[in-house]
Amino acid sequence: MTWQEVPFGHLYAIPSRNGLNRPQSVRGTGYKMVNMTELFAFDRLRNPPMDYVPMSEGERRGFLLKEGDLLFARRSLVIEGAGKCSIVMECPQPTTYESSIIRVRLDTNIADPHFYYYYFSSSLGKASMQSIVMQVAAAGIRSSDLKDLLVPHPPLQVQNKIGSSLSAYDDLIESNRRRIQILEEMVRATYREWFVYFRFPGHEKVKMVESEMGEIPEGWSLLTVGEVLSTLESGSRPKGGIDPHERGVPSIGAENILGLGQYDYSKEKYVSCVFYDKMSRGRIRSGDVLLYKDGASLGRKSMFRDGFPHEQCCINEHVFILRSNDYVSQNYLYFWLDRPDMTQRIVNLNANAAQPGINQSSIRGLPILVPHPSLTSKFEDMVDPMIALLFNLAKQIKSLSEARDLLLPKLVSGEIDVSHLDIEVTLPNTQQTSKYKEQSTLDQWTDGDDQDADMGR
Repeated sequence: MTWQEVPFGHLYAIPSRNGLNRPQSVRGTGYKMVNMTELFAFDRLRNPPMDYVPMSEGERRGFLLKEGDLLFARRSLVIEGAGKCSIVMECPQPTTYESSIIRVRLDTNIADPHFYYYYFSSSLGKASMQSIVMQVAAAGIRSSDLKDLLVPHPPLQVQNKIGSSLSAYDDLIESNRRRIQILEEMVRATYREWFVYFRFPGHEKVKMVESEMGEIPEGWSLLTVGEVLSTLESGSRPKGGIDPHERGVPSIGAENILGLGQYDYSKEKYVSCVFYDKMSRGRIRSGDVLLYKDGASLGRKSMFRDGFPHEQCCINEHVFILRSNDYVSQNYLYFWLDRPDMTQRIVNLNANAAQPGINQSSIRGLPILVPHPSLTSKFEDMVDPMIALLFNLAKQIKSLSEARDLLLPKLVSGEIDVSHLDIEVTLPNTQQTSKYKEQSTLDQWTDGDDQDADMGR
């Protein structure tokens, strides 16, 4: 299906505007400000932690964000980042944006912000955006060029259906991520209560005794990590390094890990199936705890299980695999190593080295507190179902993301016709009416001049 193309600026409710310049010296109080950090970290902005900046009354009138606003990166260190688009999903408190960001507020009587957010997130929209990127010291776009960029303009009803369909996937993904965070915090809270504060079931009846780590419950043991491990091994890489064009078995590094059950598939590297089959160490099994042993990510930890992130994968030479024996479970081992004090001890193992890195011997020598077996069994019974659900939600996120990414280019290009499909539409809150307004001409649309369009502002 072929749609009419119009200059993007013809869809604006008000002229686009670059944000405010606020040096670090004045930040700390006032109003929340979206910086480039948040723009690149969040495609759909829902009030994440931000800097606070002062604003005058006049600035508040002109520079506050509203739900449905589109934010574009004016500058980026890499050409792919210039013009990156995010959408404001909610603004529970007054929020502004910095000078390296262009704000676009669309007229929701003729344009659905969600449709255009997804358009600029698609390969089609990104390719179009690259046509206006200028490469000087850093890559960037100008408001005037963005306004003149031709974009597809399907009927508003079609825009709404496409935006709602794709938003449904992202809503489910965000819901799963929130559930993952809640589950992880529930497990951590239980761990802290039982094994840090020693307020485990029946603790009132247990005597405390002295140890090298201070007072611990009687019957608990202070061992070394080496004593509770059945396996401690690192990975490897093929001679000559990893072929960037190889698509065999994923080789996991620190750059892939965003958190427990959170994984960045876009940064994956691979080894050949032949190399993987010949590996004598470094193949990941369900339940493995991973510890990053060098570089900027020294001390970072993760745990893979139940086929997440892949049924078959391995680690590179910068990562340790840790597998416990009968003393403790993998869950207990992970949360013990992820305690802030243990993380700092791991980092300190390398404190005097010129090149960040730790060896197996230093890891084996770390202390670990081993509770009474009956208590670790109760801990497993309580938290393992939550951890299993966490990883199941992570796998659902992967499936939802793949389905969304498959549909995205087909929908925003018109390859899939949704005009006659019965799709429940959720209109943007900024839209004042639920009726679809068909426009036959563009003559009545205003084309205001951009403010602060110069890249050198």
